[in-house]
Amino acid sequence: MSSIYIKRAQITDLKEIMNIISQAQAMLKADGSPQWQSGYPDTATLKNDIMAQQCWVLMVDNKVAGTATLIVADDPNYREITDGQWENNTDPYATIHRIAISGDFAGQHLGKIFVSNLISQSYQNGVHNFRIDTHKLNKRMQHLATSAGYVHRGKIYVSEPAANHEDNARLAFELNL
Repeated sequence: MSSIYIKRAQITDLKEIMNIISQAQAMLKADGSPQWQSGYPDTATLKNDIMAQQCWVLMVDNKVAGTATLIVADDPNYREITDGQWENNTDPYATIHRIAISGDFAGQHLGKIFVSNLISQSYQNGVHNFRIDTHKLNKRMQHLATSAGYVHRGKIYVSEPAANHEDNARLAFELNL
């Protein structure tokens, strides 16, 4: 059995994090999704996440197997939702962004373990509302969200650089515990 846990990312993890992001960008491209194809997320974004202590890594047998950014704050992209509504619009929420698992660990269902650990981390700090979003063509992330108990709530638009307005549309999911 492998040792699996999460920890806050350190600057020394940045090279491995960017390798994982690069793998995820290639996978999204191969899946036909325009998400993350415009140079986002870049090294500066992830470095800022690390410095803000919002970037986490999933460790498997002391190797970085995944990366995600966990933000407990109001996300401006989530203020307006169309084709639905948030169930909980009053309590603080945690948002998982920029999640990716290394191709070296594919097929081990580590994404679900990672999300579960991130939820547990926030829950222990008093956060019981969780949000996540993804592109309509990112079926892997949609499956991960729903398998972790998230419910589709509508559509939001993100400020991530993209070719046109519709590419900035994201399916929005919420989990309340």
